Amino acid sequence: MTRWSIGDLAKASGLTIRTLHHYDEIGLVVASERTTSGHRRYTPADVRRLYQVRSLRQLGLSLAEVRSALSSSDSLRPLFEAQLAALTRQAHRVEALRSRIAALLTEDSPESLLSTLEMMSVYESYFTADQLSDLRTRAAAMGGEAVEALKASWLELVAQLCRHLADGTPATDPRVVELSRRWDALGARFTGDDPAIKAAAQRSWEENRAAISAQMGWPADDGLLDYVAAARAAR
Repeated sequence: MTRWSIGDLAKASGLTIRTLHHYDEIGLVVASERTTSGHRRYTPADVRRLYQVRSLRQLGLSLAEVRSALSSSDSLRPLFEAQLAALTRQAHRVEALRSRIAALLTEDSPESLLSTLEMMSVYESYFTADQLSDLRTRAAAMGGEAVEALKASWLELVAQLCRHLADGTPATDPRVVELSRRWDALGARFTGDDPAIKAAAQRSWEENRAAISAQMGWPADDGLLDYVAAARAAR
């Protein structure tokens, strides 16, 4: 029966001798035999176990998870399901980061780039990671053109409300009330009408009014939100 030295096995498996020593020390892959001088000799069964370990490691399992998987007679399905869920979360984070970097590369100047980075920092201070992921996923599902069209509609809506506010139109005026309905409908497209996200957005606005207004391109008028709230109450 063939036996492998640790050096031969390292070359055949693509692992380092140090890694094989570590696996032996922690009892994960132990050479079944020793020479009279104490050198390790791996049997075919040892080699099969090593390749099982390597395969599980390539799936992203930790050494502790690999040990548990190989020592358990239970199905590996729960372990792989948990690993898949973790990889899916990681993939979402990578995609979100990719989208953010791609968006940054569209900025025309260092000043606008820094402004965008500043706003990212602001939003991350108020929204949880899950909420930010939800917002980005919703925007991605809508598509770039739809998002830009939505922003344009929002700015036009703000402009109309600002004109009514400047003209002294009562908040109870049917035109203003209808604009408040559109305000809530457009807002729901961004937030999914999630109360927690809406509350976070409100806190972000209240504490960063000037920066957000500059980024969005509409005035930080203290009276506008109160005006919309009054119109909403008049429905």
